[in-house]
Amino acid sequence: MRIGELAALVGVSTRTVRHYHHLGLLPEPARLVNGYREYRLRDAVVLARVRRLAELGLSLDEIRDVLADDRGRELREVLEELDADLARQQAALAARRARLAAVLARPDLDPDATVSPDLAAVLRDLPAGDSAFGALDRELLTLIDTGADEDARAGFAQLLRPLTEPAAVDRGRALYARLDALATADPADPRVAELAADLADHLPEGMATAMTTTADDPAGARWWQTMAQELSPAQTEVFRRLLLLLRDRP
Repeated sequence: MRIGELAALVGVSTRTVRHYHHLGLLPEPARLVNGYREYRLRDAVVLARVRRLAELGLSLDEIRDVLADDRGRELREVLEELDADLARQQAALAARRARLAAVLARPDLDPDATVSPDLAAVLRDLPAGDSAFGALDRELLTLIDTGADEDARAGFAQLLRPLTEPAAVDRGRALYARLDALATADPADPRVAELAADLADHLPEGMATAMTTTADDPAGARWWQTMAQELSPAQTEVFRRLLLLLRDRP
């Protein structure tokens, strides 16, 4: 049979057949004296096998490995790997759908509504009001959440939860106001040292440890440098002193 008949028999295009020839997945029969290739039933069987494996989700390189092993051990190994990969994709898809359902269930949607449910719960309770620094803080938190994996997001939100307690919320609101007040201050302003000390007392132990660990990491140091570009000199000095105080914690 000709290439068109072979392709029609298996349900693929002639272009696909030629592509499989090029990749070495399907042996290319010699041309007859009339210039045409004559395909046999064995060619149709191999082509059908390639199509079925491709429909299962195997890559063409994996299919080549499977076809090269007549005993089928390679096929079992590859299919088991494929099954595990599909299970991971299915779990990831289920997690994404659950997250989307949580977002859609909220009565009011805003750009921050797409953060992880754990952080969304924290942001609902953290004070911000009309504080300029509070708004920046929320933006930084959502940025960290976006760049983290699922486990890291949950751990990050857990570090923040002590700050959502009523007493901590009141202190946090007052600290935001004091940071705002330093927007035009000199770094030598005596309020800088006082605020750094009060921030150190305000932060829970887990958050303090995470901040110092991040600052000591090269990537984390770049993060702090980037954040400093958004702050005034006095505000930057507050956080420099804060890190020094946190490192001195017992």
